[in-house]
Amino acid sequence: MFAHFAFALGLAAILAAGGALASSRLVFHPKPRKAGDHQFYRDSVGLLERPVPTGPLEGAVDLGRVSPRDYETAARKITAPASSRLKRCLDIALSFGLVFCLSPLLVMTVLAIRLDSPGPVLYRQRRVGYGGREFEVIKFRSMFVGSEPHGPQYAARKDPRITRVGRFIRKFRIDEIPQAINVLRGDMSFVGPRPERPEFVAALEREIPNYHCRHLVKPGITGWAQVKYEYAASVEGARTKLRYDLYYIRHFSPALDLLIVLMTVRVALFGLGGR
Repeated sequence: MFAHFAFALGLAAILAAGGALASSRLVFHPKPRKAGDHQFYRDSVGLLERPVPTGPLEGAVDLGRVSPRDYETAARKITAPASSRLKRCLDIALSFGLVFCLSPLLVMTVLAIRLDSPGPVLYRQRRVGYGGREFEVIKFRSMFVGSEPHGPQYAARKDPRITRVGRFIRKFRIDEIPQAINVLRGDMSFVGPRPERPEFVAALEREIPNYHCRHLVKPGITGWAQVKYEYAASVEGARTKLRYDLYYIRHFSPALDLLIVLMTVRVALFGLGGR
């Protein structure tokens, strides 16, 4: 557990070093490329957006040394009866605690969404979960109705599809809170790799070897990649997040889950990494 806290403290050093990275390590502002019936973002052209470290990262694995069999073995420890029951108990306790403690905020969010733009308060969307199976995730609606006429696409900075209230609730991760329902249903865990949309998963699995390994465990409301890295809208961003997701699978423990929950509180309070 102390090692995990050391990783958390090392985050500041990682961010500070970001500005000194060579230009070969920079990810560029993505432009969409048509892939099937959806817009998929690539990192090879466009305007400079942000540095992405490609060397050793604290709390991340080397994708060049990933063996799917190793992660299948690690995932079996998480899904083993004893570990699974303990994680399920924590999931239920954390989900009820989240909803109970934030119930006044949830009521205000419902009213704000109603007053801000026409449409439903809750938004349902297909995501890929445990074992590659699809399920319907529940979120507070943060975009205008009918905002994807040409198919799924990542959110961009200052995205015009996002409502005024939506911009606020996305920044502080309030839009994710209804996923406590998904946790109670058993579709998700409180902590785990974030579930992606089927269209993005199909494209990323073609671009990134062993991307499917992140589906060896249940997806989560929050995860190691979410507290260690910001929103990813490129192949390289997804690759970096996979390094953190696989680290989580390999080093899972209740102590690491607790650390992630505590770090998530900091991320949410300061509105870090949202889009």
